[in-house]
Amino acid sequence: MRKAWLRRGMFYLALLGLWELVFRCKVWPPYLFPSPQQVADAIIAGFQDRTLPIGIAISLRRIGIGYGCSIVLGMVLGLMTARNRVFEETVGSLILALQALPSVCWLPAALLWFGLNDQAILFVVLMGATLAMAIAAHDGVKGIPPIYIKAAQTMGTRGLHLYTRVLLPASLPAVITGMKQGWSFAWRSLMAGELLFVSLGLGHLLQMGRELNDIAQVFAVIVVIVVIGLVVDQGVFAPVERRVRMRWGLTLPDWK
Repeated sequence: MRKAWLRRGMFYLALLGLWELVFRCKVWPPYLFPSPQQVADAIIAGFQDRTLPIGIAISLRRIGIGYGCSIVLGMVLGLMTARNRVFEETVGSLILALQALPSVCWLPAALLWFGLNDQAILFVVLMGATLAMAIAAHDGVKGIPPIYIKAAQTMGTRGLHLYTRVLLPASLPAVITGMKQGWSFAWRSLMAGELLFVSLGLGHLLQMGRELNDIAQVFAVIVVIVVIGLVVDQGVFAPVERRVRMRWGLTLPDWK
């Protein structure tokens, strides 16, 4: 684990060095490509004037609501398509078709349906994450050996208990992977929605940097967005996914 963090740290230090080198070589003019120091100063200034904390809080609130709803809806759709042939052939095919559509394409319709408010952005986030969750849950249930389900039914497990005690636990590794993928889709959908629709949030700060021709602010917000995504992925999903896979015997424990 320590070696992994050491390699990761050395990689990012080398990346910063390359960034500084490109800046000093003046491949692009400073107003188009800032230095790491300028971006760091922009991040510090954003926290000092509270624009970044406010933007982060608003974006996290939106992603929390939209992503939470997508987990529930995606799980329900995934389980229904996996256990009902008619539902799989109809709604399941629609889910697969809509998955190929970028979620930001829903924004014009969402603005017409819900108006210029948070509901439009939340709808885009919901469409971005729900389909990925539904497909992951469907594949997870389909990957369960039929003998497990037959054994549970033989012992009297029926109805809701079959889902809560057999299907969900057995498909949990795939579901966790789907939640991780759904988070990525939801985060990207949120940023795209905030970029195109003027509202408070990190996407709005990114757009403001472009309008003010402040490339340092643009890069600063990009760094914050990447860091938040990395923290959630490595700090929340990676440990849970590792424990679930180890518990289900899908990976070996790290003895070192």
